[in-house]
Amino acid sequence: METDGITTPFGRRAMTLGMLASQAMAKTVSPEASVDKWKLYRWLCEARPKLGISDRALSVLNALLSFYPKTELAGNEGLVVFPSNAQLSLRTHGMAETTLRRHLAALVETGLLTRRDSPNGKRYVRRDQQGTIGEAFGFSLAPLLARAGEIESLAAEVTAERLLLQRLRERVTLVRRDIAKLIEAALEDGLAGDWMRYEAEYRQQVAALPRVATPETLAPILAALEALRVEILKCLEQKIILQNPAGNAGHTERHKQNSEPDSPSDFEPRFETKQGGEAEIQPEASTVQDRITGMTMTDSDEVKSEPPAAGSRRRHPAATEGAGPQKPYPLGLVLQACPEIIPFGPGGTVSSWRDLMTAAVVVRSMLAVSPSAYEDACTVLGPENAATVIACILERSGHINSAGGYLRELTRKAERGEFSLGPMLMALARANGAPSKRTG
Repeated sequence: METDGITTPFGRRAMTLGMLASQAMAKTVSPEASVDKWKLYRWLCEARPKLGISDRALSVLNALLSFYPKTELAGNEGLVVFPSNAQLSLRTHGMAETTLRRHLAALVETGLLTRRDSPNGKRYVRRDQQGTIGEAFGFSLAPLLARAGEIESLAAEVTAERLLLQRLRERVTLVRRDIAKLIEAALEDGLAGDWMRYEAEYRQQVAALPRVATPETLAPILAALEALRVEILKCLEQKIILQNPAGNAGHTERHKQNSEPDSPSDFEPRFETKQGGEAEIQPEASTVQDRITGMTMTDSDEVKSEPPAAGSRRRHPAATEGAGPQKPYPLGLVLQACPEIIPFGPGGTVSSWRDLMTAAVVVRSMLAVSPSAYEDACTVLGPENAATVIACILERSGHINSAGGYLRELTRKAERGEFSLGPMLMALARANGAPSKRTG
């Protein structure tokens, strides 16, 4: 390497301690040291903000590296390049000479290059009779090789900061979307709550977002937004649970059921796929009890047939007993039969009936089921069974044209005692490979 002596700049350019330090550092490069010059240039591009150099200065450095004939910058090679300003201007896409001089001076000041000026300030090389370079005057690339490890570390830090900033921005976007849509859903459904205060606090945090964000500025805003989202979710969960008194475990009405729970029900719905992929409710075959409807026993125990009155409609026996909501099926069986609702639970999981009912509210909005239809289902079926029906509808949403109309039809049949959740749940459980027998 041609770094045995210290050189001073030509003409009126002054010598600085920074130039002296760069030349001293270049002298410490080991002869065995080497680095790919284009890989080093990519590190420089990544670490540019920390090095304090402009993109135009990097373009000039790229042109200088292109004049070095080898791909590897090696410590045992001469690392001086000596292009004229005219050649440099061509390789920098016609950059003006005054601009070239300014950016070359910036590269020298940041310690990425050192000058090896000739006695007359010209850049040239002396060769021997065999054409070997003996002495060259121009710009030495030795400081780049000496600082290769430092530049690589700076590039890694910049990359890590950029990825962290990207993740923080993505997280802020997701939390903002969640808060806005949760407040909108609460206002749309008319839930009681301090939603205007939540909206004002949300707007205040959004207004504090800087135009040029950094991890340091985004982190506290993200923490405040996440805390606000948790508060809104807790308020929504309380309002959803308290909205229907039948959902309270202390009430006994939800435990009312038919005196013959194991008897088959007439008109139990089952999913059937039409040719066009639609699903409809088909009645099952009439039971023995239905075939003897309208028949009474005489005092002599003789059976005589009485035709039904005109305009009357057959009703399932359970409809005359005033039975309340059925006892809910085990949560494990519901999740085995309807696994698609699990990601909609809090945190992407469903571990309790409260989680399932919270997920059902989200799915209800997604399926365009009106709040009144879902509230009627909760009243007739019970909150747990209504959430289970929503899970079943989600499982077969591709075969149902109108989820809201389908839920209202099931609610009306349940009011008449003509609907039992068991067959629907068992059919989905068998389809998903779950146990086909009710447990618990």
